[in-house]
Amino acid sequence: MSALGDDTPGCPRRKRMEIFAFLFLTAVVMPALAVATVGSYGLVVWVYQMIAGPPGPPPAAH
Repeated sequence: MSALGDDTPGCPRRKRMEIFAFLFLTAVVMPALAVATVGSYGLVVWVYQMIAGPPGPPPAAH
């Protein structure tokens, strides 16, 4: 067994699985994680503004 791993040319299935895993991570998992992160942040801001009111100075009293 070598220190660099088992990169024998007789293992095309492993390489195919690594490519599939890379494509799955870059095309499915990362975009879903990005959408979930931005959506969660938007939800937190929305709930905070429901409690604390919209940003900006308070309305002027007449």
